[in-house]
Amino acid sequence: MFGGAPSVTNLLKDGHKHFAGADEALLKNIEACKELSKIVQSSFGPNGTNKLVINHLGKHFVTSDTATMLKEMEVQHPCGKLLVQASGAQEFECGDATNFCVMLAGALLHEAENLLKEGLHAADVLKGYELALKKVLEIIDTTECWTLTKEGLKNEGDVSRAVKTAISAKQYGLEDQLSKLLAQAVVQVTRARADHDSKFEMDNIRTSKIPGGSLSKSFVVDGMVIPRDTLGVEKKKTKAKVVVYGNGVEFQQTEAKGTVLLENAEQLMNYTKGEEANMEEWVKGLAEAGVSVVISGGAISEIALHFLDKYKILVTKISSKFELRRICKTLKAISIIRAGPPLPEEIGYCDSVGVEELASQKLTVFKVADSKISTIVLRGATANQLDEWERAINDGVHVIRCASKDGRFCPGGAATETTLARELQAFGASVPGLDQYAVLKFAEAIECVPKILSDNCGKKGRVETITGLYQEQEKKNRTVGVNVDLEDEKFLQDSLEKGVLDHLDTKKWAIKHALEAVLTVLRVDHIIMAKQAGGGK
Repeated sequence: MFGGAPSVTNLLKDGHKHFAGADEALLKNIEACKELSKIVQSSFGPNGTNKLVINHLGKHFVTSDTATMLKEMEVQHPCGKLLVQASGAQEFECGDATNFCVMLAGALLHEAENLLKEGLHAADVLKGYELALKKVLEIIDTTECWTLTKEGLKNEGDVSRAVKTAISAKQYGLEDQLSKLLAQAVVQVTRARADHDSKFEMDNIRTSKIPGGSLSKSFVVDGMVIPRDTLGVEKKKTKAKVVVYGNGVEFQQTEAKGTVLLENAEQLMNYTKGEEANMEEWVKGLAEAGVSVVISGGAISEIALHFLDKYKILVTKISSKFELRRICKTLKAISIIRAGPPLPEEIGYCDSVGVEELASQKLTVFKVADSKISTIVLRGATANQLDEWERAINDGVHVIRCASKDGRFCPGGAATETTLARELQAFGASVPGLDQYAVLKFAEAIECVPKILSDNCGKKGRVETITGLYQEQEKKNRTVGVNVDLEDEKFLQDSLEKGVLDHLDTKKWAIKHALEAVLTVLRVDHIIMAKQAGGGK
């Protein structure tokens, strides 16, 4: 430790790893990020491929959703984790365009690597990229081609148009059916909101996955669906008053242990009479209050169930406190945590409650007119297929959430990216100094979107596609994008006419998150890794 010349090796414990300089640290970091970007870019667009990911628990994921892939892959490389974090931030902020974020970051790092190898300093690259970002955010605001208004949220056609592109990126060919289901749910929830200026809550759109059947058998329920049967003999109620007990329907027992001596049969018969009388009085009070449905968040004693059946009260149990909270919101009820009949303001209302059977799965369906919560019941052959449809719907819900704040949309199919690349090239030519090279490389990096979109759709015309897009841009046709339809031999199409639209603010956030990750990677010139602690995971 004290014998040799001072160095990092002498400063740190044995077993550490240390990398320094452009060749060892920076370029290796860029290479790692590029490899991660290559993994996900083949899943980009409607014709992207799925990835089979098996996590450390042995669970299988067959998905094209980048956020799910990166989360379950458990990336270990420090700079690779930066891209995963950027993807996670994009998923949290917008719920969509995670693949675009990672892919753009990889392309920006690839172009930065070329500049560094040509002798440009990392500081010049950073400055040029930051300058390019400011210009890109100015240009992208001019690409708006359609707006989803607050009134549009009450129109199924407008909602379906807004979400169709996001859904088709995950489930190409099924986007019409899935967007129609989601539009029905969104419109129902929007019309039920008393204050339409309040923000759209994603939690108000629920999905219930029932194996069996096909997507055409899926439907929307104005209310909630609980995937379990009722507990008593009553199976259906209409125009029902509902009471929700958070702690269960039973009398609490004392923890003190006691011994009871029963000397004859009469004492045995009288032993539980007091408890039975109290329970009957409780249930009778419910019936006199007009309650015909009881929902319990805890256990329901056999005595309680007996008297609930006697007074023809439907009873069901919901174990999840989150589901219990949602059912209270749906029925406008207040969860009670005491024993006894409810107060009038604590009672909820439901138009109909009934048990339905789908593919041997029993469901308790709560239907409420103007419900604040809407449920999409998905039917499909396999659990994995249902999971993928749920992810696609979740992406659509995220788009609606973002559009309720900022309803601007830009043309999809790489039309917007082509506009950005072309105008950024013109801007870069006017930038003085070494920053110019980084600005022009930023424009080249954005071109990765039409290139990869063209490659993934299987048409052997990448050059024709890119040149065609630039020709249309010269003619001021800014809505022309890549045609991903395999049955159509044309390379290009009008994205606005075809309804291929990307949410503008989501794209802006994706570019911001991608560049933040890139700038962080480019600022690293040392990697120091301590020896990992032992022990199992």
